[in-house]
Amino acid sequence: MRIVFMGTPDFAAASLEALLDASYPVVGVFTQPDRPSGRGMALGVSPVKALATARGIPVFQPSMLRDGTALAALEALRPDLVAVVAYGRILPEDLLAVPPLGCINVHGSLLPAYRGSAPIQWAVLNGEHTTGVSTMYLSREMDAGDVVFQDETQIGEFETSGELFDRLKALGAALLVRTVRAIEAGTAPRQPQDPSRASYTRPLDKTMCPIDWTRSPREIVKHICGLQPWPVATMELEGKPFRVFAAEYTDTHTDRAPGTLISAGNAGIEIACGQGETLRITALQAPGKKRMGAGDYLRGHPLHIV
Repeated sequence: MRIVFMGTPDFAAASLEALLDASYPVVGVFTQPDRPSGRGMALGVSPVKALATARGIPVFQPSMLRDGTALAALEALRPDLVAVVAYGRILPEDLLAVPPLGCINVHGSLLPAYRGSAPIQWAVLNGEHTTGVSTMYLSREMDAGDVVFQDETQIGEFETSGELFDRLKALGAALLVRTVRAIEAGTAPRQPQDPSRASYTRPLDKTMCPIDWTRSPREIVKHICGLQPWPVATMELEGKPFRVFAAEYTDTHTDRAPGTLISAGNAGIEIACGQGETLRITALQAPGKKRMGAGDYLRGHPLHIV
């Protein structure tokens, strides 16, 4: 079975590596064009391109998918199946029609929940207790195709999006191999999604960073965890912006206004939240400094508690 793989970031590279380790013939790889990155703005190579190049697989980086170039390249590869993982582009119908066994996708949620971008981060931000990965057949509508398999996992109470991403990356890679095997054997199920149960996400941006102290402690914890590793939650202390990386719950109740400093010491910085509760910040980053424990920061920068 000839497979063409389409993907770009680390999440996709893990799936490509799993296919190769399972000895599936990947005859070509499509990935996003190289883009300038870093202070020197040097062209950055995607993780998928780096892996494909190291394994001697032809790499295609079309800047457009609707001008006929990508279609010609895909048809020349004669794939039986196309596997798409975080490619970053929606495939037009003419590309979807090329492989006789269809185009399949790995998505970082339990579809039909969290269709769209950043499903892993939004599951954390919304305080979900469980999430997972799904494999599905691609269709015209985004993330709406028939589901093949799903694998569910618990979300840790203080698990960051980055940590969950790494776990789902491995789960997704294993699920892709399972899906390809089932398609090859002719035993792959196809479960239509229920559109009435669908939910949708939107991309993250830096406007989301500031912590809203009127929210409950758990909502704030999930905000902090969900915005890691990017764009990272923020707060102000004595007029200075800080990035916030970790927090913990307390047993304290207060009548102080949300956002008021309650205490500051070796354990961290305790701040009033909504519902008359408090939260303790335990890891942060001051402007121009490295990330550190809140207690360590306070040793050189004591705060004034009113």
